[in-house]
Amino acid sequence: MQFLQHLYHAAVMRALPLHSMGGFLPLPPKGRTVVVGAGKAAGAMAHALEQLWPQDAPLSGLVVTRYGHTPPRPEGLIQRIEILESAHPVPDAAGLHAAERVIAFPQGLTEDDLVLCLISGGGSALLTLPAEGMALADKQRVNQALLDSGASISEMNCVRKHLSRIKGGRLAAACVPARVVTLLISDVPGDEASVIASGPTVPDEGTCADALAVLARYQIEIPPAVQAQLHSGALETLKPGDAAFARSSVHLIATPQQSLDAAAEAARAAGIPAYILSDEMEGESREVGKVHAALARAVALKGQPFQKPCVILSGGETTVTIRPRQPGASKGRGGRAGEFCMGLAQALQGQKDVWALAADTDGIDGVEDNAGAIVTPDTLARASAKGMKLSSHLDRNDAYGFFDGLDSLFVTGPTHTNVNDFRAILVL
Repeated sequence: MQFLQHLYHAAVMRALPLHSMGGFLPLPPKGRTVVVGAGKAAGAMAHALEQLWPQDAPLSGLVVTRYGHTPPRPEGLIQRIEILESAHPVPDAAGLHAAERVIAFPQGLTEDDLVLCLISGGGSALLTLPAEGMALADKQRVNQALLDSGASISEMNCVRKHLSRIKGGRLAAACVPARVVTLLISDVPGDEASVIASGPTVPDEGTCADALAVLARYQIEIPPAVQAQLHSGALETLKPGDAAFARSSVHLIATPQQSLDAAAEAARAAGIPAYILSDEMEGESREVGKVHAALARAVALKGQPFQKPCVILSGGETTVTIRPRQPGASKGRGGRAGEFCMGLAQALQGQKDVWALAADTDGIDGVEDNAGAIVTPDTLARASAKGMKLSSHLDRNDAYGFFDGLDSLFVTGPTHTNVNDFRAILVL
């Protein structure tokens, strides 16, 4: 398993902002340079910018990251960017306060000034500024309902953008007339800038009607006054061609594909052929696990479509639909990676010579303390020996409990970046 962990760390290393930001930084402007941003990688991005920006050039700002995700400050590095923390994946009052400060920070700038916006996945929850007529409690309830529904990240962020006063390009509008350069670490399939953290500084082609359709599809209620604003179009986001983006540019500094490429390179350097299925996989986590299992079994039993030994890699963002609990059943714990591993283990049926690791590249699977989980050829046998039924853990979405009972959780702590799901299957 050390080999698969080595591949995971190679993927994470490629996505660290200090390794990728330098080539995308503009020259200091005639006027001020201010920094705003949000995301699970925002703290590391701020530290990287402080190290890379000329020491004699003025720099100030603030970003918000998840609780416990501010990296240690490099020795001797002078703080020029304030780092705030708030809750993820369900927003809290600290996130509301942070959003109010972030959207106010660039106001009053001139054409000679520059705004550097540091954005990574997780920013939607960390930077919450509910639409008029919507309380924080309403936003929290809608966020939790979206998370439990199995909605895709693009569907969730379509709703979030339209129920916000800072997302969907609205932060860019607050920066006018300054020049805005947005640096992105992508955590979404397709690397669509308007989906990453709900696109606070980029145009959005989605509509209020699209948001209403998502809410109806998953039967999620919102306050009547807010629903009326969606129907009227009053909560529309900023569209392509809006004057707010006239002096705006966007750069992707790290992507899921780049991290998978780094993992594949590390595998090949160790003499193991590597195959990347896709960096854009979506769908129900357990079902995606079953599909991966079918492929791994074909390789193990038939040598098709890949010859063994090999490692199979994939990324993307799967979803977990929370099942209703049976009376008396304990509440399940876990996230996408663990749910994938449960589906994988169930479908592998104890297939020999197949090992797997699935983890979130931010180091946190859902809201637990593990990054993901590990599957071995004897996972099912060890569970049976302990009297554990995989099916019952699947029924209550309890991946954490299942793999913790087998000492098979993969724990890294916060990695200070986020390029979403990482999955590696080794077939010997």
